[in-house]
Amino acid sequence: MPAYKDEKRNTWYCQFYYKNWRGESKQKRKRGFSTKKAAKAWEQDFLNSLAKGSDIMFPVLVENYMDDLSTRLKPTTMETKRSIFETKITPYFMNFKVYEIDALAVRLWQNELLKYRDEKGNPYSDTYLRSINNQLSAILNYATVYYHLQNNPCKQTGSIGKSDADAMQIWTLDQFERFIEYEDKAAGRLAFDIFFWTGIREGELLALTIEDFTFNGVDEYHLNINKNFEVVRGTQYLLTPKTDSSNRCIMIPQFLYNEAIEYFAALYEPSPKERLFYFTKSYLLKEIKRVAHMAGLEPIRVHDLRHSHASLLIEMGFNILMVSQRLGHEKVETTWRTYAHLYPDKERILATKLDTVKIHGIAGNLSVEEQLLKFMQQFQKHLNQQPAIIDISNEEIYRWNPETKEKALVSQEEFEYEAELDENIEAALAVAEIFQAGYLEICGMIYCLASRGLPIKYL
Repeated sequence: MPAYKDEKRNTWYCQFYYKNWRGESKQKRKRGFSTKKAAKAWEQDFLNSLAKGSDIMFPVLVENYMDDLSTRLKPTTMETKRSIFETKITPYFMNFKVYEIDALAVRLWQNELLKYRDEKGNPYSDTYLRSINNQLSAILNYATVYYHLQNNPCKQTGSIGKSDADAMQIWTLDQFERFIEYEDKAAGRLAFDIFFWTGIREGELLALTIEDFTFNGVDEYHLNINKNFEVVRGTQYLLTPKTDSSNRCIMIPQFLYNEAIEYFAALYEPSPKERLFYFTKSYLLKEIKRVAHMAGLEPIRVHDLRHSHASLLIEMGFNILMVSQRLGHEKVETTWRTYAHLYPDKERILATKLDTVKIHGIAGNLSVEEQLLKFMQQFQKHLNQQPAIIDISNEEIYRWNPETKEKALVSQEEFEYEAELDENIEAALAVAEIFQAGYLEICGMIYCLASRGLPIKYL
């Protein structure tokens, strides 16, 4: 690994051959180093970045991983990843080669995160701990596929934290109505009304134009959610929605449509293609705190208005599939995991119904035992259908192998069994997910409804 002196410039440079990802031999030259040692170090770092084995240094793996994902992920997602690696992961594993990161090293790193306390004595939240741990597991999964790492040590140590917060704060309809009475700014009033009555995300709201509010001329009012506004390190982005399911058109009440039209008409020389709201997410948080204080309410996060909308729908009796579709969740399981506790208490329902059966019986000439048996069967059926009242019994389901390009017809029972066995997804939720999206990935295999076809990205 020689380095050369540039006599004219009185600096050092390196010049060498390497093979690119296509196997082609290429020459590389880098000038301007003040010392021979610096030139050699740069050459070594460059060659390390091309390494394909698990003896690659962890910081180099991170750079390669980020470069790879930058063409596939949105800037906002990339920024979150970079921040976590720069502050929580790379500093700890800076001097490790990838194969040296074993289960014990991961366990000690997890313990450091669990012991952390800020200046007020607060630890990292459970959801943040889970997110950090997931990032390390993801990059080590990447290393097993592309850098010949034999196994991911994160699978041995298990995760830390929780995927969902213990509790969410919501406002009831009465509380929101009291809150909105004190909102004296037209933009704020419309924004908070949209949050509460539609459940859209902050980025989705900030991307709205008046053209997104539509009326069919009869009795249907819609809101089209097809873009997402984000700011990353001072740069503004108008992006596609978070997921394919987030690109949606939802019905809205007439009063909300009228409020948006009136707000737009009051603007100075408005353009239908311009965004309706130009305030920031931090402004929204300050505003919700200000108005909540005036209304005598405990402040909640802006995102909790989304939870409040979901809670309102559930209280009104809508099933989990309808809630999932309106919120734009990619998977019904996400909705169920987040809001299952808001559905009626099953044990309380059971006890109440048993009391009713004992005292009044059920219509028909049935004995008490027969009445109880019939009710228990109905109740069990209700439990099984709670995630979503749907039926795919008349659908054909295909299992597709993306590697061999082979497909096979499977029964609904086989599909449900494999979902429960391999992904630990309840059968009813698996059915709800494939009904909603048309397909479901299970351990590298793609299951799809024949009537919906296989998504293009798997062909």
